[in-house]
Amino acid sequence: MHSVIIGFGKYLPRYRIRTEEIAKHWQQDAAHITQSLGIEEKTVPAENEDSFTFAYEAAKQAIEVANIPSSEISACFVGSESHPYAVKPTSGMLVSALELHPFSHAADLEFACKAGTAAMQIVDSFIRSKQIEYGLAIGTDRAQAKAGDALEYSAAAGAAALLLGSEKHENALCRMDHTLSFTTDTPDFWRSEGASHPEHAGRFTGEPGYFSHMRETISGLLTATHSSLPAIHHVVLHMPNAKFPKKIMKEFGCTDAQVAHGFIVPTIGNTYSACSLLGLVNVLQHAKKEERIMLVSYGSGAGCDAFLMTMLRHGMTLSEERRDLEYVSYSKYSQLVQSHQ
Repeated sequence: MHSVIIGFGKYLPRYRIRTEEIAKHWQQDAAHITQSLGIEEKTVPAENEDSFTFAYEAAKQAIEVANIPSSEISACFVGSESHPYAVKPTSGMLVSALELHPFSHAADLEFACKAGTAAMQIVDSFIRSKQIEYGLAIGTDRAQAKAGDALEYSAAAGAAALLLGSEKHENALCRMDHTLSFTTDTPDFWRSEGASHPEHAGRFTGEPGYFSHMRETISGLLTATHSSLPAIHHVVLHMPNAKFPKKIMKEFGCTDAQVAHGFIVPTIGNTYSACSLLGLVNVLQHAKKEERIMLVSYGSGAGCDAFLMTMLRHGMTLSEERRDLEYVSYSKYSQLVQSHQ
């Protein structure tokens, strides 16, 4: 028995800040930074938005897409490294706010940027073991970055939610064929207890962080599933910037067509736990029946979760609320960021 995706949703704040605006404030070369990172702009949370509100909006949309009563959902796992409370579960608040079944499995997860995919693995296991019929897996973050740090150009905000059920469901969209994880203790990025912002080990985040783990995990998934990359139609990788995933894509010979729909970082930035899931949500809107999808997340510290999936019907486009984007100055951006600290 497999689990399947029957609903999906996303939420991105309407505020944006352009890379050139941040560079101008710090008197840096905007063209060089934009070319180096491959990020043109990123999302910025409003004063009244946090990881809970992002998750709520994304999950609500996923439930609407699945067209099932929320009371039938009995699991909610939320991955984030910016939960609103140090001790008070985001997942518990969502069970109540979304009116899920009161006898719900619920927990908050944290594994840097792969906590959302860890939630997917947990819900997948619950469904395959027949302990639940429906469950929500959510990745949500209001990413932190110290003013003036390189992370300030990429750290963004948003959420993605996936509603999973059994493959017998009439709304089955995408089947979860296989998943595996690769995990090490590689301190490339961390935030100490009580610290407001994370720290990182500079280029150490590339090798032996992101690149080594991605190579091992992709190779491991292809070997375990007896698959070849050319036979996979859509590839979604974690996107801390545009440069890192492009390097891995080139190494493995990914075509432009394979990454076209999942490569979303240039216009929204790195949404941390939501990042790879938002790429997947975009693919689910465009993929065709019987096409295969490979999703590989990465979390600093460090590890990857990988999935091989198959579309069971054509994708569907989300009906998004009309919200005009608003580009903010660095001064306004600074005020918004400080309002969350």
